[in-house]
Amino acid sequence: MKLIVQKFGGTSVQSEETRQMAFGHIQKSLEEGYKVVVVVSAIGRFGDPYATDTLLQLIGSQETRLSAREQDMLVSVGETISAAVFTNMLLESGIQATSISGAQAGIETTDDHLNAKITEVDPSRLMRLFVEYDVVVVAGFQGAAPNGDTTTLGRGGSDTTAAALGVAVQAEYIDIFTDVDGMMTADPRIVEHARSLPRVSYNEVSNMAYQGAKVIHPRAVEIAMKAKIPLRIRSTYLDGEGTLVSAMTDEYSHFDVHERLVTGIAHVTRLSQIYVAAENAQAQERAFAVLADAGISLDFINITTNSIVFTVPEEKKEFVLTLLEEKQFKVQYQDHCAKVAIVGAGITGVPGVTSKIVSALSREKIAILQSADSHTTIWVLVQEEDLRKAVNALHDTFCLATD
Repeated sequence: MKLIVQKFGGTSVQSEETRQMAFGHIQKSLEEGYKVVVVVSAIGRFGDPYATDTLLQLIGSQETRLSAREQDMLVSVGETISAAVFTNMLLESGIQATSISGAQAGIETTDDHLNAKITEVDPSRLMRLFVEYDVVVVAGFQGAAPNGDTTTLGRGGSDTTAAALGVAVQAEYIDIFTDVDGMMTADPRIVEHARSLPRVSYNEVSNMAYQGAKVIHPRAVEIAMKAKIPLRIRSTYLDGEGTLVSAMTDEYSHFDVHERLVTGIAHVTRLSQIYVAAENAQAQERAFAVLADAGISLDFINITTNSIVFTVPEEKKEFVLTLLEEKQFKVQYQDHCAKVAIVGAGITGVPGVTSKIVSALSREKIAILQSADSHTTIWVLVQEEDLRKAVNALHDTFCLATD
């Protein structure tokens, strides 16, 4: 049995028109001899009746009195509705199709409500359905805790569902359909000449996703990478193959990734940079402990002999300042910052990359507030008002508009 998993996000299922476009991709796969597992997100985005954030508004969002377990009962409904609506469309088109929940598809999770992790997938029921049906539509974003309670998988949960099911059924491909034509060299809303990448490695796309590119959740990439199942990031609205994500050393790819120095530029906005005066190791340890105990996740951390510097999302800044000042730390901050990440497997061991970054930003008179690097990523923190200029300058410097 030839199997393929196809995931359609909220914008792909939000209207009759977009659902018909999604249907076209499914029909083509059926004509190619595949059985298809279709994973769907909730219909639309915030403001649409059944989108996750809209459902949360029904209970007062963060002011709700419901427990996390009870909130999961509510927000999982969006995907359930989407699965039923999508299946009805397939049946009306003469396709042998049925729909099941995440739990019925065999997705078992931890009991961390609203952000559960998949622990195991038992696809036996799903596979039995293919005796009678050509398409099985699965409600994404959801599973079941050990006690049977409904759980949801947090941000990017439908991507994670698709990847986990793809691995469990040993799919030939996992297709992630979205509203852009694959992984791009930068956000096309910022860089006019951003282009789609025909092929990237698992590590490259995962790094791009972690650094702000929103076309796929990095957790989904990691699941597929472990099983070496190729992903395709595709546009619902186009017929192309989009971006192929693979190990770059297998039958699906025929070039050396190290020939490409930089893959793309990603970014994260609405950050606050926090500077904490901490005169010795003991003070630094105490500051980090205060933040850890409060569940604050830090990014872009630099430590010197007498200070620590890091970033947090702007909405968490006041809470962080209060925590530290209550413990008598002297704190300074800068709002409206943005992190720009230059990602590429070819960066490893190549001299002069940072020099090019500094020169490009210096020519545009853009101040670098902070920097850091790893084997495959170099980060710079800039003022948010300089973001567009910074990303365009770096995109041009590394010639990302051309192959």
